[in-house]
Amino acid sequence: MQWYRNIQQIVDEIDRCIRAHEDDALTLLRLAARFGYSEYHMSRKFREITGMAFRDYLRGRRLAHALIRLRDTRERILDIALDCGFSSQEAFTRAFSAAYGMTPGAYRRKPVPVVLRTVIKPLDCYLMGIGGTGMAQTTGDVKTYFVTIPAHKYLHIRNYESIGYWDFWQKQSRIPGQDCETICGLLASVEGKLDDAGGQAADSGGGQVMAFINEPSGRICSWGIPLAESYGVRLPADYDAEVPPQMMLMDVPEGEYIVFEHGPFDYERENAAVEAKIEAAMKAFDYDASGYRLDTTPGRVFYFYHDTQRFFKYVRPVCRR
Repeated sequence: MQWYRNIQQIVDEIDRCIRAHEDDALTLLRLAARFGYSEYHMSRKFREITGMAFRDYLRGRRLAHALIRLRDTRERILDIALDCGFSSQEAFTRAFSAAYGMTPGAYRRKPVPVVLRTVIKPLDCYLMGIGGTGMAQTTGDVKTYFVTIPAHKYLHIRNYESIGYWDFWQKQSRIPGQDCETICGLLASVEGKLDDAGGQAADSGGGQVMAFINEPSGRICSWGIPLAESYGVRLPADYDAEVPPQMMLMDVPEGEYIVFEHGPFDYERENAAVEAKIEAAMKAFDYDASGYRLDTTPGRVFYFYHDTQRFFKYVRPVCRR
């Protein structure tokens, strides 16, 4: 577990240094020294835990940061290249073209979905199958309130046989182009996401969908909705850009929702406790007294947000009695 924590800290530090333009700090030697290990030992453990070489991950994250800036800003390509750790615009263009099959200028003129190197999450209790590393007491109660969410679109993949996050990606990995790395990378590059985050959903077979929206890596759980789960992002209702061939785009109508929300918490120690607290709040809620009922009409959506630095919340569709 300590090595998973170490690698998670390195992954977080890589993104922080790229954003802060601290290229000198982004060497395996400097990062290894920070944890008191040799460069060789740190390199071996990084590959063992993440499945890739440190230098490959670092180059991928630099390119991902650069692509987002190409897409969302009008900064000069040279400035983006230098800020993201490339020695020249020519070196950046070679790396960008090798990774995405087009030059930075061509991508800027016509942004299309490409597979970005998304940030990895070594210390992920859902993927590790531990459901949280403790049951520490959490602070703050679960807030409950009603909101109206405007019409939007949902870009996603689906699986009608999976039974949770780990199982979902195990099954998707057997389908060409639908493995976790490819799908997360594609969704990370899509422009105009309403939550600017990943997510997932479950479909009951009659069109009822449960969607989980959170940080880019996403979470997948069935939460009692049978037959299908999915992974995707919310987009504006007028979204008409290119859709990756292995994905589908769903229209979600405007509707009323009830929100069960917990504030920020320590992910490693408190995730399981917060999850249990929200589950209990949803089970205990008195819909009869509220004047609402859950709306399971085909096409309605259940959302789940998981951002431990801000909140953990469920957003469930309702209608008036």
